[in-house]
Amino acid sequence: MKRKIITTADGSKTIHIEAWDEQYHSKHGAIQEANHVFIKHGLHYLCHSEQSEESLTNISILEIGFGTGLNAFITCLEAEKLNLNISYVGVEAYPVSSEEILALNYDELLSKENDTVFKKMHNASWEEKHRLTRSFTLTKRKQFFEDIKDIEQYDLIYFDAFGARVQPELWTEAIFKTMFDALKDKGVLVTYSAKGSVRRAMQAIGFIVERLPGPPGKREMLRATKHSE
Repeated sequence: MKRKIITTADGSKTIHIEAWDEQYHSKHGAIQEANHVFIKHGLHYLCHSEQSEESLTNISILEIGFGTGLNAFITCLEAEKLNLNISYVGVEAYPVSSEEILALNYDELLSKENDTVFKKMHNASWEEKHRLTRSFTLTKRKQFFEDIKDIEQYDLIYFDAFGARVQPELWTEAIFKTMFDALKDKGVLVTYSAKGSVRRAMQAIGFIVERLPGPPGKREMLRATKHSE
């Protein structure tokens, strides 16, 4: 499918898939969306919720849709700021090309002094754990989401798959059961989606689901919490 680099409303770039009329990030602002959905309502929320003291400093994250690496890069920067130790696993079935990565401007906009981290992230070999900073390790897995078999491994899931309009098979009860199983008790999943069918699928397999204010250009988003008892 034909793809092109576009500039979103906050000046950050993303990849547009023309046949689907779909972007890797919101056209209203790629960085703004990532910060609002995954950092503010995911990582920051988890750090201030009723978790154990260990979870507050040692956090394991699974990203569904590693894509351009934007969410991972911002999370790495936050780990340094918040003195966290983050183990990050990014799952991606179709990795972004090196040419597309070079055309993105996240390191320039977010942290010029840490531009080598963004490059390391994408140069890192797949299927292996890499320590990118003293606070952040990354494992990239080339894998279909339905093939994830992790059980009670993660404190937090960033669910950043392409939208249900173009890939409805990624937003089913079966997929969210896989996510539920992968989370530890009291683990949290955040996503930009607020579709009623998505919320109902999450609730059907046991998540407690909240509607939250969405990022620019979107009215709402969802946060789901696992309570196994």
